[in-house]
Amino acid sequence: MPQFTWIGKDKVENHDKDLPFRVLKPNKALSVDGSENLLIEGDNLEALKALMPFYYNKVKCVYIDPPYNTGNEEWVYNDKVNSPQIRAWLNEVVGAEGEDLCRHDKWLCMMYPRLKLLYELLSDDGAIFVSIDDNEVHYLRLILDEIFGENNFQAQIIVQSNKRGHTFKQLAKTHEYLLCYSKTNKTKLYQLNADEGHLPEKDRIGDFSSRELRNRNPKFGRFNRPNLYYPIYVNPQKKDENGFSPVSNEKSKEFSVEVLPLNSRNEESCWRWSGKKLNENTKNESTDVIYAKQKQTGEWRIFEKYRNANVSAKTIWDETEVITEQGTTQLRFMGLREQFPFPKPVGLINKVIQLMGDPDGIYLDSFAGSGTTGQAVLESNNEDGGNRRFILIELEKNIARNVTAKRLQKVIEGYEGAKYPDGTGQGFQYLELNGELFDNSGFINPNSQYEDLASYIYFTETHDYLDLTSIKNPYLGSMGQSHYFLLFSSNGKNVLDDKSVKPMLAQDGIKVIYADKCLLDEEFCLKNNIIFKQIPYELKKF
Repeated sequence: MPQFTWIGKDKVENHDKDLPFRVLKPNKALSVDGSENLLIEGDNLEALKALMPFYYNKVKCVYIDPPYNTGNEEWVYNDKVNSPQIRAWLNEVVGAEGEDLCRHDKWLCMMYPRLKLLYELLSDDGAIFVSIDDNEVHYLRLILDEIFGENNFQAQIIVQSNKRGHTFKQLAKTHEYLLCYSKTNKTKLYQLNADEGHLPEKDRIGDFSSRELRNRNPKFGRFNRPNLYYPIYVNPQKKDENGFSPVSNEKSKEFSVEVLPLNSRNEESCWRWSGKKLNENTKNESTDVIYAKQKQTGEWRIFEKYRNANVSAKTIWDETEVITEQGTTQLRFMGLREQFPFPKPVGLINKVIQLMGDPDGIYLDSFAGSGTTGQAVLESNNEDGGNRRFILIELEKNIARNVTAKRLQKVIEGYEGAKYPDGTGQGFQYLELNGELFDNSGFINPNSQYEDLASYIYFTETHDYLDLTSIKNPYLGSMGQSHYFLLFSSNGKNVLDDKSVKPMLAQDGIKVIYADKCLLDEEFCLKNNIIFKQIPYELKKF
């Protein structure tokens, strides 16, 4: 198999494993109510690693809109991937070679470890969607093939992002791409809501479209599906209001015209239905489900009435709701248009959410920008009563606080011109990256603060964030019948003994206590519902 490489690849291939764990610290002032939705301010590489202990293999869907590497965008992850932050990172990780990298090398070095972490966070039935244009789509396909496996490639969707096109070019470019890869073969992509007019015909039951019952795939015929090759009989004397005739799989005086599944060259094909299914749907001799229609040539054809309001997604998306201009309009209603150019439209992410079909899944966007993914999740929950959650990561402090957070707040609380003017409700927690927790050997960083380790332990145990203003060392808090304690100080006197355990015994229920050492005997611990966990060895690490 051909190998794909670039300058610096050997330095970043396993960089995700070398990253230190950073602690996620809640910022209550910027949060909106209590919620499992997260908006993280900070470098997405470090933030993704910080999420690993809590969301490994749990994210249903990843959508990202990374830099296109055109050289035109003016933001921290600018499209030349040449910002001070990225240059510093490349110099540190890649070393002196980084000075010689071309723009594609830099982009690949930046993307590779981030995509590896996103792969680890995805559940086995999850999928990733990546927006990109011509500048890097060919390289992106290659690294996604390497990380996700080329067998898990689902589609390269063409998205018409600009109907007029870039008229300053010789060819007016009107589209970009949306790459879709599944995590494994367990991933299922669902159908999309159909456009109006998808069911153009009507009968007494409702709208429908006609689909020929003959299997039109040349790979199937009597030669390999003999059980699907049989005669269907038509009653030519009986017709409904649309001129359709009923059918049967049994010949009779009324059902006298025989129809076989033959293609246009009079070759033996086969039906899509078994004889049993046909019989079940023709017992009342109606045309509600299946019917026959005669062509001008006198030939009869058999049709199924298709009434499903959903359709399989096509690989060209040209609907109005996916055009970039729609995203700009949505920000204008919120008064944020001037602060963030060319945001992705909500309609694009809505289609992704529909494809995933999971009303309770976690949707992660690590290049969050203005927060389109968050709005799409909030509105989808409001529409169908789902319990989807989002995780958004935005590097730029100014954007995260003054665009992303404000946008989410407006969607939650409502604004004039919104799809839901009274708001969607729900909320989000605003988190910031705090200090490093572990050193390269896996031991607790000597510079780590009590609050850092306390937050990590509490989330690992409860999957909830710790209110640092409420902890009373060594008591962290409770969840259900369990109480959590941490003995940790810079002088190393983290021993669970008769003296240190006394204040903890006042709590009823299970007492989970983290410390360096336990001097209590096993019988005492059992009697008092004490579970001792030694640090750092019994800390969950990824």
